[in-house]
Amino acid sequence: MKKIIAFAVVALLAMSMCFAGGDKESSADGAVVKIGFIGPLTGDYANYGTLCRQAVEMAIDEINAKGGVNGASIKLFAEDSEGDSQKALAAMEKLSSSDKVCAIIGPVLTGETFSVAERAQAEGIVIITPSASHKDITNVGDYIFRTTPSDGLQGEVAGKYWSQVLGYTKLAVLYAKNDYSQGLYESMSEAFTQDGGQIVAAETFMVGDKDFKTQLTKLKNTDAQAIYLPDYTAEMAQILEQAAQLGIDKPFLSGDGFLSEEIYSLAGQYTDGVVYTASARVEESNKNKEFKDAYTARWGIGPDSFATNAYDATYILVSVIEKVGTDRKAIKTGMEQVKDFEGVNGIINFAPNGDLVAYQGIYEVHGTTPEYLGAFAVEDGKLVQVQ
Repeated sequence: MKKIIAFAVVALLAMSMCFAGGDKESSADGAVVKIGFIGPLTGDYANYGTLCRQAVEMAIDEINAKGGVNGASIKLFAEDSEGDSQKALAAMEKLSSSDKVCAIIGPVLTGETFSVAERAQAEGIVIITPSASHKDITNVGDYIFRTTPSDGLQGEVAGKYWSQVLGYTKLAVLYAKNDYSQGLYESMSEAFTQDGGQIVAAETFMVGDKDFKTQLTKLKNTDAQAIYLPDYTAEMAQILEQAAQLGIDKPFLSGDGFLSEEIYSLAGQYTDGVVYTASARVEESNKNKEFKDAYTARWGIGPDSFATNAYDATYILVSVIEKVGTDRKAIKTGMEQVKDFEGVNGIINFAPNGDLVAYQGIYEVHGTTPEYLGAFAVEDGKLVQVQ
């Protein structure tokens, strides 16, 4: 009898430990592993969040169709941040405390990721952002990971490419007063000025602004050889259109905000000649091609790098859960031990601080078609083409 009672106590303790983590529940269909997602699904930045959520959903559906993870099905809890940091933080609190997810894919935008990262670190829950690229994000703590290159890398490659390859010595900049835009501008500017380049004018705007003609007129009247726009799609589309209306004929440069195909539907007649930095392309493997074909067939639009990064992030997270279970701290340890993960973006590794080990790609738009110019890194202050 004592043995039976002891066994029952052990069983109850095991069950309480499972529920204490708050990330696995029983249902009529068996155990459920709960994963969260945060990103803008409505508003000006919905294109980014929607593409990412669709990729996460697709990965989870694929995994569940093959039996789930360790006999449990995966349930996605997706929250709309609307691109607002406070709403993203509220979403984080709901996912962590109420929904009790074991980890979160996202957030998508840099500003909202900063807000969420601090809370995630405090609560000890892993977040994997597919797109927030400010160089300081992973400095928040050891529960923060990303499957996109850091702006530190993107800005450094951008500044060196503008000076060492394009030969520019004077640039003007128009950036938003948010963490992503300003962070990318600062990283680029540091690298560009190290080569003797000069930022002859830097104008700013507030997120949500629609009229940029005052700033653009000031930039037009400088001796800048090109204008750098480290911004998001919605603003850049309007900036390019208003620049054309003002007769500005200076070349435009940009960052990975230019990756979204939406830029061509919003401002396709103004995108010719834009050169921008973004994730380096990988050789198209069977896995990469299968993902692109499946994503396009399901959603009616091809995946951008945000979607690809979110898809890889989901599979990486599930591979960790398969090894260590759903305990939040164990997931963090498992993420730190990821090595040579074969994703649709190629072989994936994380640096000790949670950054993606990566190179940076350069693209040039011809009409509405981006041409990939190669992958680059900076070694001893010199730009080096690595692919």
